[in-house]
Amino acid sequence: MDMFELDIPGFGLARLEYFVSDFTGTLSVDGKLLPGVKERLNKISEILQVYILTADTFGMAKAALHGVNCEVQILEGEKHDIQKEEFVRTLGSDAVIALGNGNNDARMLKAARIGIAVCLMEGCATAALTSADLVMNSTTDALDLFFNPKRMKATLRF
Repeated sequence: MDMFELDIPGFGLARLEYFVSDFTGTLSVDGKLLPGVKERLNKISEILQVYILTADTFGMAKAALHGVNCEVQILEGEKHDIQKEEFVRTLGSDAVIALGNGNNDARMLKAARIGIAVCLMEGCATAALTSADLVMNSTTDALDLFFNPKRMKATLRF
């Protein structure tokens, strides 16, 4: 597996190896994977290891992600925000780009080298917005940043 490198003026060099994402409200709406997400995740998996962390609110994450080259982690118990942050730190925060929308994603977005918040039909928690480096109004737009890295560079540069 390769890595995704992006040198952003003022922001620094990002050498990414892992893509970590929330599922509910980020990659899916009402438990159903959004159109175009499966293909993009599989393409991203050619350059990064893909992890999906979810409380699986609708109980459909593993089925919805069938055929996606990723590892799905169903979170148990409480404090999912801390579990997600610790997962990112265990991988090595500087090697992670993360995607999320909820309060329980804020710590993960902050810990990652690049955190991206998305605002879809569920909305986006203020904590996720303020913890992210980028905010996107579409999951497919967020995933397309990997294939059009100059978009990310233009937004994150100082």
